[in-house]
Amino acid sequence: MPIYNKLVRDNIPAIIEKTGKTFTTRLLNDEEYITEINNKLGEELAEYLETTTTEDALEELADLLELIHAAAAYHGSTFEELEKVRVEKAEKRGGFNERIFLLEVEDD
Repeated sequence: MPIYNKLVRDNIPAIIEKTGKTFTTRLLNDEEYITEINNKLGEELAEYLETTTTEDALEELADLLELIHAAAAYHGSTFEELEKVRVEKAEKRGGFNERIFLLEVEDD
């Protein structure tokens, strides 16, 4: 029996159950949960970096976005509040749309 020991999406147990397979799960406490969200963010980011097609990239970005939603909720916030912070930062510092790559800054 494969051992996974990782955070999975909420419907995964039901999906496994429909296949007739047996499985074991447990609920994580708060500290374990944020640790596993962070682990999963790293896993999904690595998968995104390895993609070779737009379709695969979008799948991995969707997974990252789902984890960002979960992390925001863990921190007592909503995705809408997170988006507001993102917009405020973009208004002050800009986004990344212009593809600017900083080479160096003269040090006085």
